[in-house]
Amino acid sequence: MELEFTPDAATFLAAAGPHLAAEPVLSTVVATQADRQVTQRADGVAIPDDQWYLTVRDGSGVAGAGMRTATFGRRPAYLLPMPAAATLELARVLHGRGEELTAVNGVLPVVSDLLTELARLSGRGTVETRVRTRLFELGTLVPPVGVPGALRAVRPAEAELAAAWLAAFTAESYGPDDRPDPPALDDVRYRIAKGRLWFWEHDGQPVHLTGTNPAVAGVARVGPVYTPPEQRGRGWASAAVAEASRLLAAPGARVCLFTDLASPTSNAIYRRIGYRPVTDMAELVLV
Repeated sequence: MELEFTPDAATFLAAAGPHLAAEPVLSTVVATQADRQVTQRADGVAIPDDQWYLTVRDGSGVAGAGMRTATFGRRPAYLLPMPAAATLELARVLHGRGEELTAVNGVLPVVSDLLTELARLSGRGTVETRVRTRLFELGTLVPPVGVPGALRAVRPAEAELAAAWLAAFTAESYGPDDRPDPPALDDVRYRIAKGRLWFWEHDGQPVHLTGTNPAVAGVARVGPVYTPPEQRGRGWASAAVAEASRLLAAPGARVCLFTDLASPTSNAIYRRIGYRPVTDMAELVLV
């Protein structure tokens, strides 16, 4: 097994892009992040120089991929399928260069095997599950009926409201040890300018926020999805996600999203509007 690390998203995509495109729904997070950073670098956005993308090669070519680009909390890595031997080799390499990695997100059993081996090598910590997620892909869209209002793009003047709702989303989604910093206003403005943030509007007021990620390798992703507590239970999320999904699918893209398995409401909502489960993933931590 050969492990190739690079901090540069463009270099990574040149090496692993065809491999990611072979399973584009499963690879959506890694492919989207790398593609986003290529665009950000071209737009003059600073990219951390201590991150890494990973390409795994065996005798027949690329056999796996992953990344560690998170800048928050434990800075979890994100790993896609790879041979068991590559997972163990990755643990040995990270341990050997003194890189402290105590949280990993992605496919099972890769994430579990990696953290278990890191715990063994370091002689400390046990592996626990922080969150289990399910990856869904849109089948036949079934929009909800009778939900008042409409989806519209977030406007530049609404950046502060969007930032506040994104911060509330992360506060609800992450524990205090793993929580991202509140999104910088400049980052929110960047997402608005790129057409990636949407409000569901009712009676002239925003009542819900849905984010979207543009298609990479033919796959677009919905998220994050946030409704303020006082607006919940009125169908805003179902309607907004359905309409955002329709817009993403219109040019021919496949559309996917993630749910937290601890939230039966969101899992039921997305099934009703046409999403079907692809696979379960997890974020595991060493404690």
